Amino acid sequence: MRIDIITVVPDILKSPFEASILKRAIEKELVEVHIHNLRDFSLGNYNQVDDYQFGGGAGMVLMIEPIDKCIQKLRLEREYDEIIYLSPDGKTLNQKMANSLSLLKNIILLCGHYKGVDQRVRDTLITREISIGDYVLSGGELGAAVLCDAIIRLLPGVLNDETSALTDTFQDNLLAPPVYTRPREYKGLAVPEVLLGGNFKAIEDWREEQAFTRTQKLRPDLLE
Repeated sequence: MRIDIITVVPDILKSPFEASILKRAIEKELVEVHIHNLRDFSLGNYNQVDDYQFGGGAGMVLMIEPIDKCIQKLRLEREYDEIIYLSPDGKTLNQKMANSLSLLKNIILLCGHYKGVDQRVRDTLITREISIGDYVLSGGELGAAVLCDAIIRLLPGVLNDETSALTDTFQDNLLAPPVYTRPREYKGLAVPEVLLGGNFKAIEDWREEQAFTRTQKLRPDLLE
């Protein structure tokens, strides 16, 4: 898989891909992540990528021309399955969406900034808009990092135990069951006996019951 990220502040995106699972995935060549500075496609001598909005109002708007130039350059090099705009009014990211995106080959992520992007970008260049929640950030970079993490960890070979992702919260519209590790008892708090007996059928039944009970209590909307 290849992910191209277009941004006006590339430094924000460096650290997530220089540590932990994402770094290992890149080093193992399971994914390519390329960060493109929109200012490399800017206008004039001042590296302009934004301007005042027509009709007045507070906040600058990212211009269509630099974005179009960047996307067209990338398109000349390969075909893209999706061109995604990270936006607070996009469809909210969920596990089902992450599963679907992880099956794609090439995607572009466009990070909004300031007041957003010229609407013509969204009308003519973007194939999907995604939000990571009902709140506003100063730019789409953190949202892009979250989306990349959600996708990349699902790629075969990224996790040491590939079955781990299949039992994550939300995979079956259920929250994950409780998990425990050593010590068996701490300050009078004991690990449930069923997890210690070696009866794997009983353990799986317990986990399924716990997952349903936790979902019913904490996120009943997932069961609707």
